[in-house]
Amino acid sequence: MKTMHELLDFDKPREKLVAKGVEALKNEELLAILLGSGIQGKDVRKLAKEIVAMLDKDFEALSLNALCDIHGLGIAKASQILASIELSKRYLICSNKRITDAKDVYEELKSFSTKSQEHFLTITLDSASHIINTCTVFIGTLNQSLVHPREVFSDAIADRAAGIIIAHNHPSGTLEASRADVAITQRLKEVSKLVGIELLDHVILSKHGYYSFSDEGLL
Repeated sequence: MKTMHELLDFDKPREKLVAKGVEALKNEELLAILLGSGIQGKDVRKLAKEIVAMLDKDFEALSLNALCDIHGLGIAKASQILASIELSKRYLICSNKRITDAKDVYEELKSFSTKSQEHFLTITLDSASHIINTCTVFIGTLNQSLVHPREVFSDAIADRAAGIIIAHNHPSGTLEASRADVAITQRLKEVSKLVGIELLDHVILSKHGYYSFSDEGLL
């Protein structure tokens, strides 16, 4: 079993970090520093590469159990990796984009304004209005039966969001809210009060611009 101290100088990630900066390290080198050592029959570099392969394959599915399935990675080291990733996520959220008005929403979702099909989207926000996540809830013709509150708020609850913004595009280009749009908004507003996550706006997107329920006093 090789430890970090047994690697040649030019192969030591810690020494490379000191000499060249953390940005110069490859993903497996960053993980090797977190791991510290490998196990008998599998050095730290090989172990790190297996973890990177798992991250590249499906980062969203990463879990303690999945990491522990890698031979040689116990609960202690797997927990260190998960903790470092979670800490990074939390600080990245703090430095993320802020939504201050409907124009910010439009700029964030502008790529959907010219879609030929309707997309219903949510943006979850922290208490300082930083974007936590953007999610496409469904694709298709918008009607009240399809927009189920459970689907709309599930990500917001999982994200521990303080607020949520909903949005959808109008392929026709119109910037008027339909009766269905108004009904859906009012329904979701009622649910938002129950779950304790504020519905901040409903923004309609089109190639001609945007329409904000908040700006129009409809929320």
